[in-house]
Formats: sequence, C-alpha cells, structure tokens
Amino acid sequence: MAEFSWHHYSAEESLKKLNVSQAGLSSEEIPARMEKYGRNTLPSAKKLTLFKIILNQFLSPLIYVLLVAAVVSIALKEYSDAGFIIAVLLINAIIGAFQEWKAEAKASALEQMIKLKVRVKRDGRSFVIDGEELVPGDIVILESGNKVPADIRIIRQNNLTAEEAILTGESLAIDKLSEPLEKENVPVAERFNMLFAGTTISTGRGTGLVIATGKDTEIGKIASSLKELSIGKAPLVKRMEKFTKRISIIILLAVILLGILGYYSGIPLRDLFFFAVAVAVSAIPEGLPIAMTVALSIGASRMAKRNVIIRKLTAVEGLGSCTYIATDKTGTLTVDQQTARAIVLPDNQVFSLSGEGYNGEGKIKNENNSEVNFEATEDLRKIISSITICNEGELFKSNSDWSYSGDPIDVALLSISYKGNSSPKELLQNIEKISEIPFESARQYAAVYYKENGELRIAYKGAVEKLRPKINEEKYRELLEESVRYAQDGYRIIAVGGGDVDEVKPVEELPEMEFLGFIALIDPLRPQAKPAVEDCYRAGVQVAMITGDHPATALAIAREIGIAKGPDELISGSELEEIITGGEDKFRETLRTKHVYSRVSPHQKQLIVKALKETGHFIAVTGDGVNDAPALKTANIGVAMGYGTDVAKDTASIILSDNNFASIAAGIEEGRFTYANLRKIIYLLISTGAAELLSIGMALIAGLPLPFLPVQLLWLNLVTNGIQDVALAFEAGEKKVMTQKPRKPDESIFDPLMIKQTLVSASVISMLAFGLWYHLLNNLNYEESTARNLILLLMVLLQNFHALNARSETRSAFRIPLSNNYILIIGILAAQGIHILAMHIPFMQELLSLDPVSGGEWIKLFFTAALILVAMEIFKLFHRKRGIN
Repeated sequence: MAEFSWHHYSAEESLKKLNVSQAGLSSEEIPARMEKYGRNTLPSAKKLTLFKIILNQFLSPLIYVLLVAAVVSIALKEYSDAGFIIAVLLINAIIGAFQEWKAEAKASALEQMIKLKVRVKRDGRSFVIDGEELVPGDIVILESGNKVPADIRIIRQNNLTAEEAILTGESLAIDKLSEPLEKENVPVAERFNMLFAGTTISTGRGTGLVIATGKDTEIGKIASSLKELSIGKAPLVKRMEKFTKRISIIILLAVILLGILGYYSGIPLRDLFFFAVAVAVSAIPEGLPIAMTVALSIGASRMAKRNVIIRKLTAVEGLGSCTYIATDKTGTLTVDQQTARAIVLPDNQVFSLSGEGYNGEGKIKNENNSEVNFEATEDLRKIISSITICNEGELFKSNSDWSYSGDPIDVALLSISYKGNSSPKELLQNIEKISEIPFESARQYAAVYYKENGELRIAYKGAVEKLRPKINEEKYRELLEESVRYAQDGYRIIAVGGGDVDEVKPVEELPEMEFLGFIALIDPLRPQAKPAVEDCYRAGVQVAMITGDHPATALAIAREIGIAKGPDELISGSELEEIITGGEDKFRETLRTKHVYSRVSPHQKQLIVKALKETGHFIAVTGDGVNDAPALKTANIGVAMGYGTDVAKDTASIILSDNNFASIAAGIEEGRFTYANLRKIIYLLISTGAAELLSIGMALIAGLPLPFLPVQLLWLNLVTNGIQDVALAFEAGEKKVMTQKPRKPDESIFDPLMIKQTLVSASVISMLAFGLWYHLLNNLNYEESTARNLILLLMVLLQNFHALNARSETRSAFRIPLSNNYILIIGILAAQGIHILAMHIPFMQELLSLDPVSGGEWIKLFFTAALILVAMEIFKLFHRKRGIN
C-alpha cells in the first residue's frame, strides 16, 4: 500500500484501490480490515515505572565503585562501614527517583488525554466512532476545527484548509483540493489533495478516504523510526563517566602503592586489608552521588520556575554545556498567531496596528503615531468594512476572554475592527450578504456580494495580481513595489478591493472594483526572543533556525532577531538535498556558513543535527511536531514545546512549558549555575579526600599509626563533609557565567585550575593534620586514641573552613555575600555541631572512638584550621593577578 501514490491518482481510482464505494465500508468488512491493519494508534514510548526510575539511579560508574566498597567492607566484617555506604546509596536513589518521578508527572500533565471522535460513512449511513476504530477504506467527513484522525485522500471539499505545522513546519494553513496531482514524486508538504493524521482542519468541509492508519501514517512512520535511534548522552554523563574512571584508577594505584609500603613496613596481612579499606574510603568521594543528585534536583527546581521542565536529572546541566542551539521558528521565536501590523491605502498613507494575536487588544495609529478610530478617513473605513464583510472567521469577547474560530488570517483581520473602536457585529448590522466566493488556492481570492442600504456591492480580499486589470498601470506598479517591500520583511500581503457593482458575476469573473489598499500581516516575534538570542551569543552559543516555513519569511524573522544578516546565510531544503548528495565533507562545510534552514524535511533536520554533533558541537534542538522527533532524539539535548505533540515530548529530555525561546536561554544560565555548583562540590570532596589520603601516606612513611580509622573516614566523608557539600548545591549562581564561552565538549571536570587548587588545598590540609598528629604522638606523647580524637576534630574544622573556599574558584570568600547561600552557613554550623554532639553521645563515642574535648583545645584547633582559608585566599589572589588557569 505504501508504494501507491494516492495523491497522483483520482478519487475514483483511490476508492477502487481500496475496494470501497462512497457509501462507505459495510459492517461485515470492518473486523477483517481491523485484523489486517490494526487499531488506529501511534507507537508511543513506554511510560517509566517507579521501579524503573529507582533502578536507573544505580546505573552509574561511581555507584558501582561504592557498591564494590560496600561488598569489600562486608567481606571484612566492617559492618558499620558497609552500613554507611549502603545508606548513602539508598538516600541517593530516593532523592533522584523522587525528582525524576515528579518531572515525569509534570510531563504527563502537559499531555492532552482526549479521545478523538470522528464522523464516518458506513453502510451508507453517517455516524460518529472513536478515531482508534478507523480502518483503511473508511469514508470520513471533516469540518473546521476537526483533528485529522488518519492519512486521508480528499474526495470532495469546500473551502478546505488544514494546519500542518506539526508535520511540515509550515505555520500557515494549507489550501486543499480534490483533484489528482500531475507529479507522482511529490514531498508531503506539497500533497495538496491529502490530509495527514494529527493535523487540524482550519476552514471549510471535506469528505475523504482513509488510506493509512496508525503506524502506516506519515506521523506513524516517524514515530516508528525513533525506536532505531539511540538517545545522545548528556554532557554531564560523559564527564562523570570519565571522572569516575580516573578516580577508580587513582584509588587502585593508591591502594597498591600504599599497600606495598605498608607490607614492607611490617604491617600484618590482616591489618593490611583494613588499611587498604581505609585508603579506598579516603579516596572514594562517597558523598558525591547524594550531593550531585541534590545539586541537579535544585537545578531542576530552579529551571521549573523559569518554565523549563527537566525529565531526566542529568539533562539539567546539558543546556549549560551546549555550544549550538537549532531552534524552530513558529511558536518558539514567534507567538504562532497571525497579526495585522499595517494598513496601506492607495494614496500610500500607512496606518500601524498594535497588539498581537487573536484578540481585539491594540490600537490603530496614523503616521504621527496618534490613535485613530476606523472612521478616521473614508478610505480607512472602506478597507476595514470590506475585510470584515469578506470574512468567514469569528472573533468575540466573552467576559474577559477572547474566543475565535476559522482561518487564522480571517481572525487576524477581524481584530482590526476592534482596534478601530468598533466590532464585526456593528459593521455587519446593515449588511445583507447575497453571494459568497470562498477562497481557493487556484483562484487566490475570496469575495462577497452584499447589499447595503439597497445598493449592491462587492468586498474582495486576496492576491494583488488578481486586481491588476481593475487598477491603472502606474498605481499597480506602486502597489506592487510597496507590497514586495513588506513581503521581503516577512509579511503576508492581503490586497483589499470593493465598491458598487451592477450585478453578481460568475465565480471566475471579477467585476470592476475600487482598490482599497492592502493589509500586511505577520506572525510576530516573541518580545523576549531577541534579547534571549543575544544572551546566547554573549554566552558563546551559536543559534540557527530550522523551519518548514517559506525562505523569505524565515530570513526576515532571522534578520530581525539577529540570527542571520543576509541571504548568504539562508539555505532551502531543496538546495540542501543537492549538497547532501555531494558528500559529507561538502555538507559539513555548508553548515559552517548557514544559520537559517527553510522548507527542511524531518530527515534533513536530523542530518543537520548529526553533522553538527560530528563536528564537535554539543547541540540542543527544539521542536513541537512529530516531524521534529528524530532530530530531538539525535541531539545531545532535545527540547520539546509544552503544547507540542506527545511524540515530541516523549522523545525530549527537556520540555518548555511556555514554548518560549527565552526559556532556553534561562535554561542555559541555570545549567551553567548547576555545573559550577557541581564543580564546587567535587572540589570540596576530592581535595578533602586527597588530604586524608596524603595524611595516611605521610603517617605510613614516618612509621606512625594511621591517623584515621575507616569508620572515621566514612564519618568525615558522608556526615560532616556530606552536610556541607549538599549545602554547596544551593549556592547562587555568578552572573558572569553568561559572558563566558561554553566548555569544550572534550573538557574534563578536572581542568588545570581544579587540579592546581586541589593540590594546594589538599597539601595544606594534610600537612596541618599530619603535623599535629606527629606533634601529639612524638612531642606530647599523647595516647593514640586521644590524638586520633583531636585529629578528627581538626579535620572537621578544616572541612568547615574549606567549604567557604569552595564557594568560588576565583573570588575571595570574603567578597561573596552570605545571602548567596545561607544554607551553607547553617550546614557548616550543623556539621560542627553534629560532631561535637557525637563526642558526647555514648553510642557515637563507641562507634567512632570519640571523646569530648575542652573549650581551650577546640579554640586552638579552630585557629589552626583557619590557616586553610588564609592559604587559599593567597592562591586565589595569585591566580587573579596572573590571570592563569
């Protein structure tokens, strides 16, 4: 059936092909066809169960390392160590699962779960059935406002237009016809005698033959093809995988190296196993999974407040990593509502119109920017009256809400009367319509014969060319030049005519009439779109527009918004196809210079995204239609619109609840804030873990006992430091992130700056800890347990001060307002307070080998620990002065 070109054959041949008459299928035929073709439903992504979401929290290399550590601890009968680690894994899974489950619930809430009803003819009778029960061969009756339930070959139509943006990207309604098309090889967007599942009837009525249902429809084919695509990994996942591998290797090498040293130092074999556990515990950042999950959850919550819904936590940071955004136009950069912007009269007088969208809010203003009503001049009154009379739409205000129906252009034209302090009802009260000529693409105009005060008149709207015989040559040339200027700026031009006539002419014959002027309409930019694009460029993120719209419209919008400067940056789908056949190298080279892609097919959009990824970009793609789904899935980050199709939303990892490009820019900022906070957390955990490792190594080399027990290291890493690293996730972002270039796609979390500050801080902390350990044991002859108690308290204080260092990698801790993160200050006090409390609780004393300390000892340790703050302030000052990384 797929090979048959339905658009190329007549309605009669199509009916014959499916063995059906215009009376419809018989009831007896339905079961057999249902069994052959299946129910009329699209393949959809399986909804994640709570169990699956929880399981996903354990699928991380870092989690695997912790699981191994837990198993080793159990094998060594260190049940307290194992208990700590298992508790961490469970807490992390609960937090992550809750956040992702909440995101899934929000995504599901955006979906419209309304069952589609459709009117069919069966057994010669007409009745309504569920859309899922349709089969190929059914005769369907459709009218304005109906959702198209399947792919349909039009048999009969009257003024039928359909809005097909979800499939083709074309923002305006498409005129439909019933005659066969001359060419057999025609793209979907140009099959004017076909209707496609998921699209909407804008105007008119039609009867059609169902030729494909479910997975066999054009939308179904796209949805099915998604199963063959793998979802691109989020940047954070890639970086964390690389980070975890390196940490694992470092841990293994450290354990081996220090194990060898311990063996030759005469440590018994059993003790050496415990020592190996202590070393591994020191090096593994056990608190990182929880802190990371919390940081991502906070980022997701902050994004939600800015209309960005995160479906998978790892995507939070994804937008912040993007180097390239491929955005659609309609509804994302524009408001997706045709709006009249100017009225141009024959004497070249221009009236501007404010407001936007399908409502009557706004004003008519003259060239002096003064507000006028529709009767300001006789010519203005005539043109507004004509576009109101020759109109099949409806627009009215009910209470405080505007309601509308009909063709978007008709609705936009009706809004003009309201802006002129009138209304369609007022303008039509003395009008008697005699005969109507509905708009058809072949005619390129619509007209209405009417009587007003007993006089027969005509109102016309349509193409300028059709009025040419009625206008003198000079006036026509002036009109054409002016309309071309508007068209080049992306406006749609509607010429208006009218006047007295002697008789009602045949449909194809226009009478002599007066040219009344033209209306310039456009789908206007969202007010926030241009500043958002500028923000992206400042942040070093390239922006391109990929749309199914007309090249002139696409380029005009791109120019206005700042995405492109001239035609050399525009390429159409047909031009692109020729370049694709020329080879990958030529294709990629073309992408370097093009920023506006018009009349692009879903497959071409996917190829563009794939090629950009292969050139090294982390790419975010926006879309709302089924046609966008393959590109959304191929991209590093897929961004679906909240009003978009379920297929697009199921495919994407991010959903914009307000469908606004400005929210993407906000998402980039929040993503960068989140990544910066993750770096702070990793820096705090790795530097303190490295300090513990160095302390153990120095003690071993010096022939001293281990300064920390394994359970004490877990206490440091999971409890005292764990409170602080989670609190760091709440740090307010630094606004400078949106003036920095995106991170390189292959950049490691451990860049030169992170490495240097980790080495410096870990060295200072370990020398302070080891120095005190040596002093207490060798100079003051403290008992090992007493000295270890003091060293543990010192390490907690060092962590407290170092958390203040971690608030910024470059700014002084004294220059960051406490108001940026009160939670961290509370966290530092809580970490210290919990440790002091543990020193006084018998159970904790026994578990951690703790004892209370005097106030004098605490003060001495406090000022000793403060040296880490001094050391890192000096490091930051040196870094800022030298401007090095």
